[in-house]
Amino acid sequence: MTKTKKKNELWEWTKALLIAVLLAAVIRYFLFAPIVVDGLSMMPTLHDQNRMIVNKFSYEVGSPKRFDIIVFHAPEGKDYIKRVIGLPGDTIEYKNDILYVNGKAYKEPYLDEYKKQVVDGPLTDPFTLKEKIGRSTVPKGELFVMGDNRRFSKDSRHIGTIPLSKVIGKTNFVYWPMKDAHIVRVK
Repeated sequence: MTKTKKKNELWEWTKALLIAVLLAAVIRYFLFAPIVVDGLSMMPTLHDQNRMIVNKFSYEVGSPKRFDIIVFHAPEGKDYIKRVIGLPGDTIEYKNDILYVNGKAYKEPYLDEYKKQVVDGPLTDPFTLKEKIGRSTVPKGELFVMGDNRRFSKDSRHIGTIPLSKVIGKTNFVYWPMKDAHIVRVK
């Protein structure tokens, strides 16, 4: 092999490696990112240390929908994973362990497992949005979010509504541990 041919082959490998690194960086920072579930606030839907993929692009082309599971920058500098309960303009109320959005009752089948286990009161304590955030509707450009493990979740009931600008993306695919790999159904 000649010196020129070796140099040319080395340059081709270098270009391929640079393109691969650049492509991986673009995918990681703009489209998809891994995240680790830290804690029990989304049990039984998500488990502590589950690894998930965050779709960062999903809300660039669409808007959050009720019951989406989102990742957002929380006030204390951490990223939280919670479920969207209220959209801008919604009224939210819980009574008798039932969610009411704009006066309409909603089923939350992802809570059924925990509701069966609770014997000392409701899974979700009764509240109105006014009691929790001082407003009767979710503000424009913000979301009201809650963890599925209602008794042990730090969410909008404690930290207030979440500005859409703080939302990183939507997540619904658990990829690790392999035995738990699945797509999380919204409803």
